[in-house]
Amino acid sequence: MKKIIQPSDITPESVFMMKRRNLLRLLGAGAAGMMVSPGVNAGIFSWFSSDDKPAVPDAILKELNFTRPEAYQSDLILTPEDKVTGYNNFYEFGLSKSDPAENAHTLKTDEWTLTIEGEVNRPLTLNADDIRNKFTAEERIYRMRCVEAWSMVIPWVGFPLAALLSAAEPNSRAKYVAFETLYAPEQMPGQKSRFTGGGLQYPYIEGLRLDEALHPLTFMATGVYGKELPKQNGAPIRLVVPWKYGFKGIKSIVKIRLTESAPPTTWNLSAPGEYGFYANVNPQVDHPRWSQATERVIGSGGLGRTTRQPTLLFNGYADEVADLYKGMDLRRYF
Repeated sequence: MKKIIQPSDITPESVFMMKRRNLLRLLGAGAAGMMVSPGVNAGIFSWFSSDDKPAVPDAILKELNFTRPEAYQSDLILTPEDKVTGYNNFYEFGLSKSDPAENAHTLKTDEWTLTIEGEVNRPLTLNADDIRNKFTAEERIYRMRCVEAWSMVIPWVGFPLAALLSAAEPNSRAKYVAFETLYAPEQMPGQKSRFTGGGLQYPYIEGLRLDEALHPLTFMATGVYGKELPKQNGAPIRLVVPWKYGFKGIKSIVKIRLTESAPPTTWNLSAPGEYGFYANVNPQVDHPRWSQATERVIGSGGLGRTTRQPTLLFNGYADEVADLYKGMDLRRYF
């Protein structure tokens, strides 16, 4: 009997080609007939591994003070912390899921600056202390659904994006919100190498409609599991939009700009037929190369774990957000 290929097993074509080139370079000319050392062999197979626990460098993360609003707590089973912090997509630090945890130590966050500009009455510039202390922190337990058909449940710490935008006072021309990640190739190796960074255009950029950005569920995370956000998870501040696929959750944000028209977004620029602007979780709208009807649950198991569950419309938040898209064809505006 042939093995059924799961959606989570399918690597995006551009990423596969990058890994293939790296593999060929590693093996060298004529290496198909050569023995490979155990160390190299392990490294090769790690590129294609699933959710085995990766090695995460030691890091001292500050415990945070925050409230736990009852409305955002949940009895869902949390994803183990080592998986949340060790199984990531952050191509600025490499293509494998373990690469961000291994490589993000080069990111410098102490002198961080976040600007809010564009169609606002009060442009803002926040430093690292402002990001940590200016807004009341709270914990929210959210589902997270990756476009690759795997999912987690994560206890984020942070504050509503609406609080940040309200401080900048959007004007009547503001219709969209554009986000931009730090561009620092000397700190983020994926930004200077197509092999490491998957061939994307950098800096990473994302966007929301203003009503999406102001929705109560939309969150700016500064921590996770009660501690400061690890660098591999997007420190010092990242976006969390729980009803959208994970690639909308832009990390290590340095600029927010309010605009009159829809901003470009990284994955839509890279593959517009595969990644739309909205990127709402929808089990009835498949990725062109795999089904989105179910998802692999990232839990305490390793490579052999195959637990799957049905994917929920808007990732289970339909009651809260469906009205945002009333009358829209979700197959067209995917």
